[in-house]
Amino acid sequence: MWLNFFKLRLFCCLLAVLMVVVLVVNVTQVEYLDHETVSATFIDSSGQFVSSQVTGVNRNPYCGYEHQTLSSRERMEEDSLLAALQWQVPDVGPVPFLKSTDPSSSYFVILNSAAFFKVGSQLEVLVHVQDFQRKPKKYGGDYLQARIHSPKLQAGAVGRVVDYQNGFYKVFFTLLWPGKVKVSISLVHPTEGIRVLQHLQEEKPHRVYFKSLFRSGRISETTECNVCLPGNLPLCNFTDLYTGEPWFCFKPKKLPCSSRINHFKGGYLKGLLTATENAFFQSGVNIKMPINASGPDWVTVIPRRIKETNNLEISQGSGTFPSGYYYKDQWRPRKFKMRQFNDPDNITECLQRKVVYLFGDSTIRQWFEYLTTFVPDLVEFNLGSPKNVGPFLAVDQKHNILLKYRCHGPPIRFTTVFSNELHYVANELNGIVGGKNTVVAIAIWSHFSTFPLEVYIRRLRNIRRAVVQLLDRSPKTVVVIRTANAQELGPEVSLFNSDWYNFQLDTILRKMFSGVGVYLVDAWEMTLAHYLPHKLHPDEVIVKNQLDMFLSFVCPVET
Repeated sequence: MWLNFFKLRLFCCLLAVLMVVVLVVNVTQVEYLDHETVSATFIDSSGQFVSSQVTGVNRNPYCGYEHQTLSSRERMEEDSLLAALQWQVPDVGPVPFLKSTDPSSSYFVILNSAAFFKVGSQLEVLVHVQDFQRKPKKYGGDYLQARIHSPKLQAGAVGRVVDYQNGFYKVFFTLLWPGKVKVSISLVHPTEGIRVLQHLQEEKPHRVYFKSLFRSGRISETTECNVCLPGNLPLCNFTDLYTGEPWFCFKPKKLPCSSRINHFKGGYLKGLLTATENAFFQSGVNIKMPINASGPDWVTVIPRRIKETNNLEISQGSGTFPSGYYYKDQWRPRKFKMRQFNDPDNITECLQRKVVYLFGDSTIRQWFEYLTTFVPDLVEFNLGSPKNVGPFLAVDQKHNILLKYRCHGPPIRFTTVFSNELHYVANELNGIVGGKNTVVAIAIWSHFSTFPLEVYIRRLRNIRRAVVQLLDRSPKTVVVIRTANAQELGPEVSLFNSDWYNFQLDTILRKMFSGVGVYLVDAWEMTLAHYLPHKLHPDEVIVKNQLDMFLSFVCPVET
């Protein structure tokens, strides 16, 4: 009996030792896999996502945003957003200009070259970056933009970039039309420039400053304003009572806070960079410069058979990338059929008996301007508003159409906005009844590019809450979000409105409104994929495609 008991104990001990050995081996393998996985950073058409292994979120102490009251769900969402946007820039210490990324020395090669490709095939491109001494770089973090295009067909689409954190990048394209397709890769900012932009975002969010005029009778004073202000001087607190959005001005010496007349952009701080840092922001050298191919930069694509094409369309799914492409200068979304509104009567028919609200910055004001210019029956009603500021109103009495535009609340870099016209989008949405004849479009991004991301997340959280409430009480209301877009960049603009900043805002917007029940006009891809130069306010052909997509949501193709 005792012998059997001893054997049983011995067996249990051996089993326990074996289990410990297996556990150690598995842990070692997991650590190895984690190390391998974290070495690749995933980027979409113009931006970078860190891998899911990143833990620990650094919150910006700006304006006490790290102490704001959030629910557990809101805190978790914010942590997730901030983690997803941590750009992996190696801490290699000060880097001289000659050792920074040189687009003219860097090159790309098409990896899976073939005699021809079929529509729907994947094209892989390898990018190798080098410095100004023509030496290969050993780390990643550069900001690249990539697209394929066929100039004769006026066709284009964006690519997805993967940063391997060792000086090599791989770009993936989906070939979406037949013909000769060319690859274009651009360096928007070198790694060394991104480090500077990160520092400015974290340490100098006040580099754009705002002012307000206070006036009573013959006395007037102008003071500085912002989301928060330094020092211990007396302040006027203009924090919104409903949304809690903070806004402050230094208190005038002789006038009460209630005497505020207007709001306007004060200006941009100068002398933000050292001479060494300035070298990383040179037009014609390392800002939005092409990276040339080593070998062919184009492929030939042939059509698929009808059956294969049908299968291709079915397999795209909800996570389609890219979201669309240009062909003959017309945007073709890959998820749904977009209509062409080439005649003013088509737009009138679509918007008949509808009220259309446009809220946001000047990029959605372009929609108001396009519609009132293109549709003759849509007549602008003069409200006496400042030019390019608003609010604006247009009416088509014959067809019972009402079109409104209003800018979003501060921060906003417009010239002069009257104080009583500083309305927050969330509050405006709360005042809309909604219904099948109500259409809302929102664009809010550009004026937040200099602030820490927490400021933008808070603003979108308030807007999203109001959108959800609107759709709850009036489910048939159409709500459309216009995304950010790429723009022209020079040394100064890069410090305030870089595509790298706006990519971050664009990513946040997409994630926060995913699954909310709104439609998305992908202005980001629509500017990157087009052959025209990038502009903050895109050219009319791009705006026209944006409006066609917007109107297709309002009046979809009947099936």
